[in-house]
Amino acid sequence: MTQEEQNTIVGRFFIALDWLKETRQIRGIKTFTDRYGIHRRSLQRLRETPSTNDFKAVWLTYLVVDFGIDAAWLLTGEGRMHA
Repeated sequence: MTQEEQNTIVGRFFIALDWLKETRQIRGIKTFTDRYGIHRRSLQRLRETPSTNDFKAVWLTYLVVDFGIDAAWLLTGEGRMHA
């Protein structure tokens, strides 16, 4: 995977997180990080600089399994974000 592809996936990850916040499925980023044991600063740094190596693929799994975000959309941008 190229750095550009990873940055694009990271971008969709944050689009999904923002959508979850807007639809009140999570209260905010802190809710997400606390629930999954993620250091909030890691997500802040990742949002500011997507090319850092802070991104963990398992974070996508949380969105797919627990919130119904479409895995194909996260990885490719095709289809709808949420069914």
